[in-house]
Amino acid sequence: MLTVAGLHVPAVHAKPAPSARDVRESRREVDERAKDLGRTKAMLAQANAGLERLAVAAAVAVERYNGEVVKLQQAAQAYADAQARLTQANGHLAVVQAEMATFAAEAYQADTGYNPWSAAVAGRGGPQGFMDRAGMMEMLARKRTATVQKVEAARNVADVFRRQSQLALNEQNAATRRAEAARKAAVTAVERQRAAVGRIGAEKRRLEQRLSAAEQRTAHLQRARAAALAKAEAGRVRLAYGGSGRSAIALARGSGRGSVAVRAALKWLGTPYSWGGGNSRGPSYGIAHGAGIFGFDCSGLALYAWSKAGVRLDHWTGTQWTSGPHIPLNRLRSGDLVFFANNTSNPDTIHHVGIYIGQGRMVEAPYTGARVRISTIHRHGLIGATRPAG
Repeated sequence: MLTVAGLHVPAVHAKPAPSARDVRESRREVDERAKDLGRTKAMLAQANAGLERLAVAAAVAVERYNGEVVKLQQAAQAYADAQARLTQANGHLAVVQAEMATFAAEAYQADTGYNPWSAAVAGRGGPQGFMDRAGMMEMLARKRTATVQKVEAARNVADVFRRQSQLALNEQNAATRRAEAARKAAVTAVERQRAAVGRIGAEKRRLEQRLSAAEQRTAHLQRARAAALAKAEAGRVRLAYGGSGRSAIALARGSGRGSVAVRAALKWLGTPYSWGGGNSRGPSYGIAHGAGIFGFDCSGLALYAWSKAGVRLDHWTGTQWTSGPHIPLNRLRSGDLVFFANNTSNPDTIHHVGIYIGQGRMVEAPYTGARVRISTIHRHGLIGATRPAG
């Protein structure tokens, strides 16, 4: 049990506060996990770059395959056309050959059983008729021979085209198969790379979660340590305070909202000043040069204390000054806010606020480098006081 200026306070057995070593080791863990995450991000960037290259290569392979398919269709059509020309030539040749066979049979039958000389003398039209018939037969024979030769030539040309188109078709089939194999290989490579990117991305997200958990743990340890240090300092301050022979806690006795606010503020005696720090939940990291300090600034301490009394204040001395009626300095009560300005005739120059606790004293978060403390209100710049109204 502690005795604080005559007031007996029972000892409280709390969970041991995190040590500086605990905080350092937690920060080291955060650093290691940040490094792991950095390496994984680099791997993911490389994998994405590889995926982009493979995707381009796959697109080239796909287009090459598409082109070979078009060429294959053209080669197949050329082969079909050549085959059709060959079939047409063969058909024409068969017709002409049939006509030749008919012609030969008729010629043979015309000469069978007759003496050519008697046919020439006694035949129809006599010798002249025979000569005319003979000339006609010779002309027809030459014409049919020429036709046969033309058909044979056409068939030979068609056959050459057919063989050439067959060769081109075979080669194009082989080229198409090669292009299809290249397309499949490129697409497979892209799918594998996408899978790798997915795995690395999942690992990145896992490491981000681990890093976030480590950062939260470090922040928790820092807050817990800062709070423990603040409470320890507050205890030292309370033991050292003996202003009027009564403790600071005794000065804040009472059930009014002002007394509630004072007791709430006194809990944080010894807490570091942090510019921008403090909210309705307690001390916090501030902003700018207070970003790394867990504590209160003057208006942050005021808004926290009065929030415990059920009154909401802004984190700004400007609106805290107008948060309730202004109270003459000879009528101050516990919890009243006392303000300090550069120009005591101009409230726009207010720069500081404290929480009155009685006996001409206030609890305040004074300035960077200092801690929440109890001090006198009677100093330069005192402009007035306000009693917050909820």
